Amino acid sequence: MRIYQPREELRRYVRYYWVLESDEPFSVLTFPIGCPQMIFHRRTPLFIPELSSRQDKFTISGQVNFPAHIASDGDTEMIVAVFYPHTIGMFIDTPPSAFYNKEISGYDIGNKQLNLLAVRIFDCADSVTAISLIEQWLIARIISSFNIKRLGASLSALLQSPSTSVDNLAGIACLGKKQYSRLFREYVGMNPKEYGRIARFQRALKMMQFGSRDYVGIAYANGYSDQSHFIRDFRQFSGVTPKQLTEYQTPYSDLYTVPV
Repeated sequence: MRIYQPREELRRYVRYYWVLESDEPFSVLTFPIGCPQMIFHRRTPLFIPELSSRQDKFTISGQVNFPAHIASDGDTEMIVAVFYPHTIGMFIDTPPSAFYNKEISGYDIGNKQLNLLAVRIFDCADSVTAISLIEQWLIARIISSFNIKRLGASLSALLQSPSTSVDNLAGIACLGKKQYSRLFREYVGMNPKEYGRIARFQRALKMMQFGSRDYVGIAYANGYSDQSHFIRDFRQFSGVTPKQLTEYQTPYSDLYTVPV
């Protein structure tokens, strides 16, 4: 697996790209990461046992609130663009609220330019060239947006403190609570309270990633009412308890880790 950082012009919108090539079968438990993704499978798409189906060759993954497994039969080459929580809609002309709790085919949103990009990705020589094509396509579609800027400011506050009230978040964005909630759902794909729960879960994962197994301390540090509350939320988003996850795979917080 290789990580690529975006060009300077895109760093406010794209967190990073990752490329995975594998000739070995694998199965991985995944859970909500809080960021939408654009996925190009240059070889066999991944299989999702819970849905008894494969991802499309060109898949857009939205905000989700449930865990899932992904499996490869050993013929994998995938290129993934990971966006900030509120920015993908600007590039695809479709609000992320349209694919809440879904992985949809990129071909289904009716964007001809995006479909042509997918054709070029599948036809190009290698993944580095493919990322360059993705970046050229994204840069050409950057539009300055005041809504993205003020949502970004409120999201920064939310990520620092996931229990921040919607009233306070709306104040940071200089919007009324009702208008803020509507705009948040349109741009991010879910309501602010639900996203705050995912951020809190990812923040707890970060503490586990860096070695903490003090679940009472993790619960307290992340605004859970007690350890039982933490474990209930954790099970909802991951499908397992914190202890079971550490026995199954290494905890990793995508939302709070900057890959290098």
